[in-house]
Amino acid sequence: MDNDENYGWKMKILFFVLTFILVVGTITSAKGADTNTVSSTVVTDKSVPTASAPSVVVNNSDICKTAASTAVQTQILGIASGITIRDENCERIKLSRSLYSMGMKVAAVSTLCADPRVFDAMHMAGTYCPYMGAIGEEAKEGWKENIDMVPKGSLVFKKIEIEQKQKQTTGLTDGQKLAKFILFGMAMHSGIVAFFP
Repeated sequence: MDNDENYGWKMKILFFVLTFILVVGTITSAKGADTNTVSSTVVTDKSVPTASAPSVVVNNSDICKTAASTAVQTQILGIASGITIRDENCERIKLSRSLYSMGMKVAAVSTLCADPRVFDAMHMAGTYCPYMGAIGEEAKEGWKENIDMVPKGSLVFKKIEIEQKQKQTTGLTDGQKLAKFILFGMAMHSGIVAFFP
């Protein structure tokens, strides 16, 4: 019986040892899973700091500039930038006011006439922009003779320029075009094939 008791006792010890190993193994693997979850959470919670657009301040009201800033943020990189933008129309108005206050009225109007919108408005109103010191009808003729000096974007002179190009390409007036059309029609009606230059 001693052997049987010994055997039973060994089996109990073996059962307890195996149970202990199984419990320890389960607890260890559970802690490993918890550790992974925590470390994973820590990694995903860290994000790139937000890129904030800088404030670009233009304090002086006598400077014709405006400020603009922007920022772009992605998951990896953030970029921010700011610039000032020159306002040429504001500069033109300030220069014109300064010239006018000094008594230089023609120069003040000439400064504004550098804007094609003002140039066209003056032309349509019949008060033509000054040309090399000339005003009125003399200025109008000066501008017509020197179209290359007209501000770029002028719609009035664009139309005049197109008409001049059409005259140069065809070389015919409206009356000459009509006469050519009638002659060509008469030739076609009579069955004669004619080529006109």
